[in-house]
Amino acid sequence: MDKQHKASIDRDQWARCVAEHGWLWTAAQTGVSAEPPTLILAHGAGAPMDSGFMNEMAARLAGHGINVLRFEFPYMAQRRLDGGKRPPNPTPRLLECWREVYATVRPYVAGRLAIGGKSMGGRMASLLADELEADALVCLGYPFYAVGKPQKPRVEHLAELKTRTLIVQGERDALGNREAVQGYVLSPSIEVMWLEAGDHDLKPLKASGFSHEQHLEAAAGRVAGFLQ
Repeated sequence: MDKQHKASIDRDQWARCVAEHGWLWTAAQTGVSAEPPTLILAHGAGAPMDSGFMNEMAARLAGHGINVLRFEFPYMAQRRLDGGKRPPNPTPRLLECWREVYATVRPYVAGRLAIGGKSMGGRMASLLADELEADALVCLGYPFYAVGKPQKPRVEHLAELKTRTLIVQGERDALGNREAVQGYVLSPSIEVMWLEAGDHDLKPLKASGFSHEQHLEAAAGRVAGFLQ
C-alpha cells in the first residue's frame, strides 16, 4: 500500500479498531506536525505489551510527540487468557502476526509509520522491515545472540537491511554487548545508540552515575528525534 496514503477514517473508527483487537494505543501528547509519527511497538519474548518497560517507553515516547501502538503475539495473548506459561510461537507465526497488524494499522495512519519492539519483538520487525516498506525501524535491546553465544550472531539480514534503523542498546547487554556488536557487519542504514553500562532493559550499573529513568528518557528522546 502507498506509504503516503492519507486515510479519512475518523478517530472513533480507530478507537473501535484498537478495542476490537485488544491493542494498546498511547497518543502523542505533543507534536511538531499535524500528523505525528506512529510506532508499532512489539513486546519481548517473556513480558507482555503492558509490562513496566513497555508502559514506560510508550508514555515517554508519547511525551516526545510519538504515537505508540502495542499488540501481543498469539502466545502472549493466550497467556493473558489462561495464565499459563508458554514459549513464543515459531518464527513464521510471529512474522505472520506482524504482517497482519501492520496491514490493519497502515490505512489508519496518515503520517510516518515505523515498526519495532523490545528484544524479540524488534528482531521480528527487523526481518520484515524492508518487505513492509516501513518508514523506519526501532529496536530496543536487540538480541544479537542468545545468552552466552556471541559466536552465533543473528545478524545476517542486518548487513543488507535498507530500512532506516535505530538500535538502542545497553553496553553490557547479555544479548549484545558493545564489544561483540562492534565486530559485526551492519548495514549503513543502521544507527546504534549505546547507553553506558546499560543491560538488556537499558538499566545501568549504579556506579555509572546514571539512573534507569535517565537512560529510558535518553532512549525515548533519541527515538523521537529519529522518527520525526
